[in-house]
Amino acid sequence: MSTPLGGKVAVVTGATRGCGRAVAVELGRAGATVFVTGRTTRLQRSPMGRAETFEETAELVDAVGGRGIAVRCDFTSVADVDALRDRIESEVDGRLDIIVDDVWGGDPYADFASAYWESDLDQALTMVRNGVETHLIALHRLLPLLVRRPGGLVVEVTDGEDDEYVGAGIPYYLVKSGVRALGRALGAELAKHDCTGLAVTPGFLRSEAMLDLFGVTEANWRDAVTDQRPEFAVSETPTYLARGVVALATDPDVQRFAGRTLASWTLMHTYGITDADGSKPDFGRYFREVYLTGTDPHTVDATNYR
Repeated sequence: MSTPLGGKVAVVTGATRGCGRAVAVELGRAGATVFVTGRTTRLQRSPMGRAETFEETAELVDAVGGRGIAVRCDFTSVADVDALRDRIESEVDGRLDIIVDDVWGGDPYADFASAYWESDLDQALTMVRNGVETHLIALHRLLPLLVRRPGGLVVEVTDGEDDEYVGAGIPYYLVKSGVRALGRALGAELAKHDCTGLAVTPGFLRSEAMLDLFGVTEANWRDAVTDQRPEFAVSETPTYLARGVVALATDPDVQRFAGRTLASWTLMHTYGITDADGSKPDFGRYFREVYLTGTDPHTVDATNYR
């Protein structure tokens, strides 16, 4: 088994499910030691109310040949992140090569239907705290470990490759734009230490929660491609973005992407990655050619975009 990240140490925040879980697993498959962090344990669920646990993610990392270290960490708590930092110091001598910052925790607080001034302010502020302040806390405490050695990589995970507002709600837009801004700023700041910072985004993500929402599983997900949601045909698994992150982590010239936000389809075109089923979803091209042109999506063969 090829282990291009053998000897490397990574932290994945928000690794309980979705892209965070997939990234942790793919880093482990490449040979990395991965600190797998999250809030939902087998004994207690987080406010997200999901069944997936970060302990399961750590076991999946082990199963593919990596080393998964499960650490409960609420990234709104500085004390929790300090404890995570101390675990890294004690268990791997403070080595940290890769940070994948995937904390979110905003789904229950998202209001896509109401005007912002008619929405719940407490929920909006909770979303911002969970989606932005957590990243700031994680970076403040973990970057001192990463910059000890040249070649470190920080990947911020967001939604959307640019700052164009497409109507997802002001608090949501603020969070995701803020994470892209962190990627830009990290690109400049970390370059001073011969490290790289950037952001990445998936396309239409077929996460565990999305599959549940549509009432399908990964095995029969195409049953959810309906007249109401034809664009689901161009959806992608979390593994797609995760393989792109591993490609970045193993690219000796990754600094050329410093400060950028790279979409899964951009990573596909750059590195030739495929999704779990061998396809190459290009939601970006679908969005440009179908949505932005006003084309009726029911007249489009979505297989041309994967």
